[in-house]
Amino acid sequence: MNAAAASNTSGMDRRFFLRAASIAGGGMLLGVFWRNDSQAQTAAAEPKPSTFIRISADGVTTIVAKDPELGQGVKTMLPMLIAEELDADWKSVRIEQADFDDKKYAGQFAGGSMATPTNWEPMRRVGAAARQMLIAAAAQNWKVSEAELSTASGRVIHRETKRSLSYGELAARAAELTPPDLKTVRLKDPKDYRIIGVTHRGCDVRDIVTAKPIFCIDFTTPGMLHAVFEKCPVFNGKVKSANLDEIRKMPGVRHAFVVEGKVNVGPVVEGEAGLEPGVAIVADNWWLAQSARRKLQVTWDEGQGASQSSEGFAKRAEELSKQKPERTLRQDGDPDKALQDSAKVVEAAYTYPFISHAQLEPENCNAHYQDGRIEIWTNSQVPARGRGVVSKTLDIPESSITIHMLRGGGGFGRRLTNDYMVEAAWISKVTGAPIKLLWTREDDMHHDYYRPGGFQFLKGAVDSSGKLVAWRNHLVSYGSGDKFASAAGMRPNEFPAQFVPNFALHASVMPLWLKTGALRAPGSNAYAWVIQSFLDELAHAAGKDPLEFRLALLNGGPPPAGLKTPPSEFNAERMRGVLELVAEKSNWGKTTLPKGSALGLGFHFSHMGYFAEVAQVSVDAANKVKVHKVWLAGDIGSQIINPGAAENLAQGGVIDGLSELMGQEITLERGRVVQNNYPQHPMVRLTQAPPVIEVHWKKTMYSPTGLGEPALPPILPAVCNAIFSATGKRVRTLPLSKSGFSWA
Repeated sequence: MNAAAASNTSGMDRRFFLRAASIAGGGMLLGVFWRNDSQAQTAAAEPKPSTFIRISADGVTTIVAKDPELGQGVKTMLPMLIAEELDADWKSVRIEQADFDDKKYAGQFAGGSMATPTNWEPMRRVGAAARQMLIAAAAQNWKVSEAELSTASGRVIHRETKRSLSYGELAARAAELTPPDLKTVRLKDPKDYRIIGVTHRGCDVRDIVTAKPIFCIDFTTPGMLHAVFEKCPVFNGKVKSANLDEIRKMPGVRHAFVVEGKVNVGPVVEGEAGLEPGVAIVADNWWLAQSARRKLQVTWDEGQGASQSSEGFAKRAEELSKQKPERTLRQDGDPDKALQDSAKVVEAAYTYPFISHAQLEPENCNAHYQDGRIEIWTNSQVPARGRGVVSKTLDIPESSITIHMLRGGGGFGRRLTNDYMVEAAWISKVTGAPIKLLWTREDDMHHDYYRPGGFQFLKGAVDSSGKLVAWRNHLVSYGSGDKFASAAGMRPNEFPAQFVPNFALHASVMPLWLKTGALRAPGSNAYAWVIQSFLDELAHAAGKDPLEFRLALLNGGPPPAGLKTPPSEFNAERMRGVLELVAEKSNWGKTTLPKGSALGLGFHFSHMGYFAEVAQVSVDAANKVKVHKVWLAGDIGSQIINPGAAENLAQGGVIDGLSELMGQEITLERGRVVQNNYPQHPMVRLTQAPPVIEVHWKKTMYSPTGLGEPALPPILPAVCNAIFSATGKRVRTLPLSKSGFSWA
């Protein structure tokens, strides 16, 4: 199957077009531009020197990475796609980060593991188009047919005479040609790949390990002032009074003022909350600003949120679980009757907490407002959304906002929301100065868009043959009416929907005065643990091997649709493939382990990726847990673009999941977040991580998909199911530390 057949051509329509131009010194500039449907018949603006490909006369090829880079490797991966079809010499490739410009680039964002599926074909077509233009230029130069020419490592070759010209020598002539239609350019057969499928070190690695100032937190501008921003410990609490006269007299303080805020409030915060109320302090350097902040005394009007607590939520969830659910998200068959008539019924309640993103780089942003325009330097995952909230808050048109994208030190979904950007912009407008806003770690933990907690009350049943015949789940979450808080809902077709003949998913919600949002593998990072743990309970109740029980369940679902299955929908055939692969690699059912040790299994479909994982775990007499090894099998389609980076992302997902599993938890008292810093919200330490995380890929004939999210969810149930097999103790409350376990 060729590359074109394996692609779904998502995003490739008449809104993409090429422009070519010469650059100083005789080189070539080539870029894909974007226009809205309403602009489709109008001429586009002339290209600027910051598009996708620049080939200089000396043969250096500069490729622009359009999406935000936060450690996921997209800054290297996207140029690899272009360079492959360009047939560039990777040693001569230089990579630049694009600024935000939605007139040039489509879909500049980082989130949802979408970089690969949305760019897999468009970026390759850009490279193929440039290669075709270089071939055409060489054919004109030699007065031969293009069919007589080939390319390799940045050169065009005339096969018969062995003559060759470098891309640098051809760039000026190629820039004068009309670019081909992107839809018609010919893509390589995957067997001819030389860059895709080969491990390439991240383009910023050397700068990172040598401590070059490449992160947003490192960025400075001449004459900038430093800002801190104190917000109420209860979401959207407003300032009643503050000792600002005293603060203004402190060393180095230039400004101290109340920010009234412009917040989207209610029992459900939808999208960006906006500018929250607080007190801004601006000084000559950050230490002076933060020192003044420590002397700040604020009296707050805390509002409705001050009445909420984690203890109150748990009590209310228990009450709701005993009442009729507020609504039904899905029902197949007659679950209640099947539960009554079944041979064995299992009932369980699972609880998982709010979690902070806890990315290593705290929130920060640079902004400079002057003459009705603002320039912003940010690590946002969605700069377009940030521009929108800044425009609304500052009451200026989006065309007056320039956004420069800098590397982020982690994101995991936190930088999908842009509160720190709008704060910096507002403070700059008020002061009229270039501003660098920097949050503390405590700010980060107290004012996050948290992964929602939740409660799931389940009943399931197996018949006399051990077949799963009924599944009923009452999800108690957060929201209002028929709306869930951000990332707090559950899809009606979440597995095992469609695979159990009698299935019901009900929901009830509680109002929440707290911001929530997407955290790596949103929803899935909690639901996989619940679903796969409860499946394990049912397997043991049925007297079945957990692997065989799952395989039988997958065999009992709707018939596979093969390549016709939409990538966003669950495909049982692909999941069986990774389950069988991870069972083979871990020697499932064929290994005898010492007492107190066991293997545990989990799988999950998330963000178009299929992953199954086995964890080898031991638990000692003091309930200390050690994860000795993890086997991971993933299906993300036909091609692993950068194998080393892919393995790193998969292993990182496992480590992230183990952190969530053992100790991470955000709790509320009187509307306040209790946890302050990493000691109360810990990450897995090096000594606690599995010595081996073995990654295996199941390649299938589907267009490639992303890797940021899908490797994380299965590790949580895999470890918990191993703990049960080793000890007989079933974990139904996270984090594990609340169930009496700790890391060995």
